[in-house]
Amino acid sequence: METTELIHYRRALKRKNYSAHTVKNYISILEHFIRELTVPLCEVTAKQIELYTDHLLRKRRTPKTITCHLQTIRLFFDYLINEVGRRMVNPVTRISLRLPKPLPRHLKDAQVGRLFAFITDLRDRAMFMLMLRCGLRVEEVAHLTVDAVDYQRRQIFVFNGKGGKDRVVYMSEDARSALLAYLEKRSSKVKGLFLVQKGPMRGEPLSVRGIQKRIEYYARKSSLDVSCHRLRHTMATQLLNANADLVTIQDLLGHGQITTTQRYSRIANIKVQRDYYKAMEVVLQRTQTQEEDDDDGEETYMRKMNNGKMGITN
Repeated sequence: METTELIHYRRALKRKNYSAHTVKNYISILEHFIRELTVPLCEVTAKQIELYTDHLLRKRRTPKTITCHLQTIRLFFDYLINEVGRRMVNPVTRISLRLPKPLPRHLKDAQVGRLFAFITDLRDRAMFMLMLRCGLRVEEVAHLTVDAVDYQRRQIFVFNGKGGKDRVVYMSEDARSALLAYLEKRSSKVKGLFLVQKGPMRGEPLSVRGIQKRIEYYARKSSLDVSCHRLRHTMATQLLNANADLVTIQDLLGHGQITTTQRYSRIANIKVQRDYYKAMEVVLQRTQTQEEDDDDGEETYMRKMNNGKMGITN
């Protein structure tokens, strides 16, 4: 059950235009934290934070999950201090857990073909094609509306994406065709684009978890390690290998920082290979030219030397 502080904090997050998904996650983490406390919120110190971190470690939570918990708790105490006016020191002073930085994992072209060979349902094919070709996040696909798509210009308007940002993405011809094929079958007047097709929730917008369950189903069918986010990674890697600029990819993916996008440059081996051979060609040409110049210079020098000797002899 939510405390009074959490009820007010939930309202504050909504006023700041945080997504429903983010608000739900924050409140869930804070409820878990408060249940573990043995002192009131106003008496929490760094010691309680250490005990909570130890509790999460015993539960075998990953460093990434623990860091997420601590960041959420720190934001909550910032709110209590700066907006509510509580006289206390934020107990989460620093987060010192070392996080691994795994590279984004993508599908190879053959794996993409194999996956989509199993996706025959028109709705599912359209959903996952938008992730693969447009780089949409699963939450963005779940919240898409019919009027957000401009079929003539092959554009999709993503409203209130991650971080509350809006952006425009573009549809490839195969993504557009997949979406049009689904819409020909779809007869509902509901505003949401992708709808539940069976059961008591039929006709309602498909949830984030509903979409994730569909990709899990196709992952089992195709025996591939694939997720919604991996389709997004695949799009970014393919664009980079096709010589798209990092800034362009950053804009399409909706990354706030270019450093996030730069991670893809570490895995785009085709582009690295192509850039290497192109640069090495220039290096070898310069080396060859320099060697030819050196040979010409040496030949001229020897000729002058020989001419000099002949002059002395005469």
